[in-house]
Amino acid sequence: MQSSRSEVVQASTVETPSPLAAVSPFALPARPRMLIVKVSSLGDVVHNMPLVHDLRARWPDAEIDWVVEEGYVDLVRQLPEVGRVIPFALRRWRKRFWQGETWAEVGALRDAIQARPYDAVLETQGLLKTAIVARTAARAAGAPVIGLGNATQGSGYEPAARLFYTAPVKVPRQTHSVRRSRLLGAALTGITPPEPPRFFGPAANTLNVNDPLWADLPARYAVCFHATAGAKKRWAVANWHALGQKLHAEGLTVLLPWGSESERRDAEALAAGIPGARVLPRFSVMQGFGLINRAEVVIGVDTGLVHIAAALCRPTVEIYTATWRWKTEGYWSDRIANVGDDGIVPTVDEVHAAALRVRGVAA
Repeated sequence: MQSSRSEVVQASTVETPSPLAAVSPFALPARPRMLIVKVSSLGDVVHNMPLVHDLRARWPDAEIDWVVEEGYVDLVRQLPEVGRVIPFALRRWRKRFWQGETWAEVGALRDAIQARPYDAVLETQGLLKTAIVARTAARAAGAPVIGLGNATQGSGYEPAARLFYTAPVKVPRQTHSVRRSRLLGAALTGITPPEPPRFFGPAANTLNVNDPLWADLPARYAVCFHATAGAKKRWAVANWHALGQKLHAEGLTVLLPWGSESERRDAEALAAGIPGARVLPRFSVMQGFGLINRAEVVIGVDTGLVHIAAALCRPTVEIYTATWRWKTEGYWSDRIANVGDDGIVPTVDEVHAAALRVRGVAA
């Protein structure tokens, strides 16, 4: 392990007017090899994607690998700029740590990140488990391990992780989840991240639109992502009923996804109060791209698939009820509307007006 001596980088001091004039604070080769460690969750992985484009903008021939939870491997593969996507399965490994197969997979992860030395490692999760992975990777002489130097409001952070970084970066306490990881990249590139951020590769905009699961979708529909693991983030059933009735009156079929049996029951209860509404079959995250890409509008609470819709710049309404809007709202397209906020539940009329606006329909 290389020296743990670290020097804090202030993200706010990164100022470069032009990528052509940029000089990295670190001595990197013209074709650097880089490792990104960001393992979860779904929305956070999506919001980490602009970092890849920022690195490639500075070093067009950079080789970039990414360590991510095994369930999101195919998601990260939607970035053609990423070479190897290395699976991480700590949640599963913990459940059967005594099995030889588990330790073989852990060994495969170690071998993958130690196969060739990296010229820079960026750990954007801010947790001890991911910091250890980042520091375990093989590095060229002087290669930095860049990570968060402080906690940010509303995001998980373990101060012990900082011990594993050679270059911890301090960011503002209130920082959008997209900008948070981009500021870590800026500490490496020397370039202020440009706006708007970019997410998936172009193929994602037609991904799985012809999946057999979606063979009988109606011509015009709205997807309503009503389910969320956090009960406080939900929107009232009566609100969904009233909104669904308005959408139905506009000629849209309301489609209701679910991910668990309790969510399926919730979807059925919603469908009972919305004329023509359909409860969808269960589908994977990647199949969800096809559903989202064909939708006339996507409406949902603060959850991963809604953030995917926003990242695709589909007409999207993000409903906030119990989380800070500034932290995850889609701000990069006028096809995205964000309504409500922490402790401020949006009305049906507000959500409906936003759904018209993102589609370019006059109220």
